[in-house]
Amino acid sequence: MPEEARGPAVRSAVVRRTGESGVSGYPRYAGDGVQAEIDPETLAVEAVTVDGAELEDGWSVRISAGGAPH
Repeated sequence: MPEEARGPAVRSAVVRRTGESGVSGYPRYAGDGVQAEIDPETLAVEAVTVDGAELEDGWSVRISAGGAPH
């Protein structure tokens, strides 16, 4: 789906690697109230919480083009 069809971001955050692995086994990233577990090879977000809560059904997460994890 083209980005324009998705609409604007409801929330954005800059996350940084914590040095820990999440329950998915992928590296954990955190910042600005967001915690995510991201597959460094595919950049797939395997788990995410926002302000301590899971996303509601139908919501999605994207990594920006400049946001490849290191």
